Amino acid sequence: MATKRVLPDKDFDRIVVRTHKLARNVTMRVKPDGLHVTVPPYSLSSKVLEVVEQYRQRLLEDWKRVGKKPIDLNFRIHTPCFRLWLEQGNFTCFSVRFTEEGVKIICPRNVDFSLPEVQRLVRNAIIRAMKKNAQEYLPPLLSSLSEQYHLPFKRVKITGSKGRWGSCSGAGSINLSCYLMLLPPHLMDYVLLHELSHTKEMNHGPRFWELLDSMTGGRAHALRAELRKFDTDF
Repeated sequence: MATKRVLPDKDFDRIVVRTHKLARNVTMRVKPDGLHVTVPPYSLSSKVLEVVEQYRQRLLEDWKRVGKKPIDLNFRIHTPCFRLWLEQGNFTCFSVRFTEEGVKIICPRNVDFSLPEVQRLVRNAIIRAMKKNAQEYLPPLLSSLSEQYHLPFKRVKITGSKGRWGSCSGAGSINLSCYLMLLPPHLMDYVLLHELSHTKEMNHGPRFWELLDSMTGGRAHALRAELRKFDTDF
């Protein structure tokens, strides 16, 4: 039984569905990163979407109040592993520059940031920049941890997933989200070690947590709880 599902949505970007064994009804709450829905066990995604449709207009009113703030020239990302900012230029289109200081997005002089298409373009540019930097940064780090703890993997792929930090297949292939670049280093390491642990234990049973604890100083569950509170949306 899945405990968390992420469904794409045209209005809320994503619908995060969590199953709770004590839930008796569907409850919904709009947050800046999407619509969060709690459902009873064994609830089908199709039924969840039917309930959302019944209340969509009311939920959209809440979304307008708590939704993402528009990205403009004041936007900055400044984390230990990734830096990005916007500057005004004389070009007629957007341009992305990778510098020693970080990623610079150069915007047309008269760009209107209130336009939805401009917001989509800028956000997509930011994600592409994160993916490029993640491709350069994360695979070597994963390889280093793999060698250190003797947990080999087959291959690694960088994704643009917002709903999942990483995954590991039964064949030992690891997917890592570019959003990891927004995490502090200790949480980034935790996610990579989590996925490497799955190369040996393809479950979340006691042996999995024992292995992960052995590599995180006995703090695996504490790091998981910290990660769940970390919001990387922009």
